[in-house]
Amino acid sequence: MTPLDMWLSRSIPMCLLLQSLVLMALCFPSASMCPKGCVCQRARPDPGLHLGPGPLGLLLGLNVTCTGSRLKEIPPDLPPDTAVLRLDHNQIMAVPDHAFRGLRLLRELNLSHNAVETLGEGAFSGVEATLQVLDLSHNRITSVHKDAFARLKARVLVDDNPWHCDCTLQQALGGMAHNHEAAARVLCRSSELQEQEGRHFLAVDTDLCNLAKRTTDYAMLVTMFGWFAMVISYVVYYVRQNQEDARRHLEYLKSLPSKPVKPNEVEDISTVV
Repeated sequence: MTPLDMWLSRSIPMCLLLQSLVLMALCFPSASMCPKGCVCQRARPDPGLHLGPGPLGLLLGLNVTCTGSRLKEIPPDLPPDTAVLRLDHNQIMAVPDHAFRGLRLLRELNLSHNAVETLGEGAFSGVEATLQVLDLSHNRITSVHKDAFARLKARVLVDDNPWHCDCTLQQALGGMAHNHEAAARVLCRSSELQEQEGRHFLAVDTDLCNLAKRTTDYAMLVTMFGWFAMVISYVVYYVRQNQEDARRHLEYLKSLPSKPVKPNEVEDISTVV
């Protein structure tokens, strides 16, 4: 056996061992990377999916499952290579802006069966390009920012929430990539339009934004009419008050005794005549 053969016989097993260690490190993340109360498992792609050469091309990120962990907030220490995040059946009440920033592989987010009440403009900032499925069903959401879903390309599930149907919600649903499907699942618990309460969002074909504008215009008209009526009332009161004062002054003048004429003044008058 030549020296080269001996070197290769020793190097090849060492390389295979190092590759196996790298794969094990990637496939089985350490406990310190996984948030408390969650389970982290490495996801693998479909056999026919090609992600490029090398061990990294065989992986699709982490599946982080925190289902039923009694979480009251979104874990701040999520692994940066999280691809699937299940936070369902917890007690999460809010989704802070930029809560998922840095999760550049995130493609599925399950927030169903929580206590979320509203969503801000930046709730899903940073994951708009990768997120494919967003489940917000079975929460307490009544309203969202009009741009909460504007840049998302994901399929969004929003059913079973106590929605307040107004112009803002109409704008938010209009900004969704799959807006018709999402809007069809929205049931209006309350609405700016009384006939829409208790019905599906698409059941009443009304532009709620124009309705709000008409309501605002009507309110302005009523306010202006009120001010005008108040000015007219003040002018009428002012005129009547002046008339009353003038009448009283005239009666006072009439009540004054007339000045008596002296005898000398009478003689002077007779002489003049």
